[in-house]
Amino acid sequence: MDLAPESSLIEKENLDSSATTITLFLTTFVAVAGSFVFGSAIGYSSPVQSDLTNDLNLSVAEYSLFGSILTVGAMIGAAMSGRISDLIGRRATMGFSEMFCSLGWLVIYLSKVTIWLDAGRFLVGYGMGILSFVVPVYIAEITPKDLRGCFTTVHQLMICLGVSITYLLGSFVGWRILALIGMVPCVVQIMGLIFIPESPRWLAKVGRWEEFEIVLQRLRGESTDVSNESSEIKEYTRRLSQISEGGIFDLFQEQYSKSLLVGVGLMALQQFGGVNGISFYASSIFVSAGISSKIGMIAMVIVQIPMTTIGVILMDKSGRRPLILISAAGTFIGCLLVALSFSLQGVRTFSGGASYIALTGVLVYTGSFSLGMGGIPWVIMSEIFPIDIKGSAGSLVTVVSWVGSWIVSFAFNFLMNWSPAGTFYVFATICGVTVIFVAKLVPETKSRTLEEIQFSINYVTL
Repeated sequence: MDLAPESSLIEKENLDSSATTITLFLTTFVAVAGSFVFGSAIGYSSPVQSDLTNDLNLSVAEYSLFGSILTVGAMIGAAMSGRISDLIGRRATMGFSEMFCSLGWLVIYLSKVTIWLDAGRFLVGYGMGILSFVVPVYIAEITPKDLRGCFTTVHQLMICLGVSITYLLGSFVGWRILALIGMVPCVVQIMGLIFIPESPRWLAKVGRWEEFEIVLQRLRGESTDVSNESSEIKEYTRRLSQISEGGIFDLFQEQYSKSLLVGVGLMALQQFGGVNGISFYASSIFVSAGISSKIGMIAMVIVQIPMTTIGVILMDKSGRRPLILISAAGTFIGCLLVALSFSLQGVRTFSGGASYIALTGVLVYTGSFSLGMGGIPWVIMSEIFPIDIKGSAGSLVTVVSWVGSWIVSFAFNFLMNWSPAGTFYVFATICGVTVIFVAKLVPETKSRTLEEIQFSINYVTL
């Protein structure tokens, strides 16, 4: 028997089901406070480097460990995130992760020796790894289909805001005060979790049907008819319940092959397209190209936030595929321009304009990435996996993202020493492959329920 929802259950939902409610806005705001924590953790190390290094007398190696151990913690947190969220629920998992983030920031604030500094950074990374999975999944599971893309992409917008605001505040306050400020969004989310509901799809998965109905009605509004949406979720979940809970090795069955390929492929291409190399080492890229690092970084922030906002607005209007295709094509052009600028540095006729080409390339890359490649892979990850394997699959995809991030960050300086132009030609090639990958394999998920998306990709039969 096919695992398709009954034909009567996949009719177009009542238009009222797309209506936003105060509960939906409040719930999303509380969830994306975790995204802001994510961004502030990433943005912390850059502005405090000089102050922290001088205060605690850290060597270059010690500070490098402090910066990189965040990613190690995030990998471990990401690996555990799916199982934890399946066991205790999405809302409790966000609270669980924030306890680690809050403790980590407090340990950093109190640190007087390197070991405690690294321990605090590791704890923040662990919590951040869990948040990177559970926040977009939770938002995707609570929002109606016509708003899901827009609301889920706010996750990426808040990461950008977290990075930018932390970088700005770090110019005016010391590293200890900035660590205390990092606790603020953690506390906001922990307090807010008291007032927001659990994911209705998780409630259905664990058989809490009465609570599922109440929460779904609360999210959609008391006057909204949720019978079609409720019936579809119930029918799909009951059929999935006849299949045993999917472990990590169950992901590699044939029926999940396309969703796994799409999820892992998008995350790998997102990271190996060079985003963390450009983000973490933007200032050195600008210096190498003969541009003021301060001017370059300000220009990046000015481009990044508006382009991410445009992506949020267009997500449920234009669809995922057009946005990510344009975004990937833009990153290809950006990398090509940066590579060209380095190639022209040795040519006397063009060397004067090489720095402007480099700046243009980095800004084109940053703007294009912010438009789609930054957020859409996380949106699609939260949409394509059925509830029975979402925990294991989401953990795997998130770990791939963090491992890719670490590899690119670690290897970037070595690649630049090998050949600056060659490095960006490699990144441009990967961005070009991304365009082909999206065009051939990535499905359009706009205005479709999660159950419709998952059935169309995962050909599960009973």
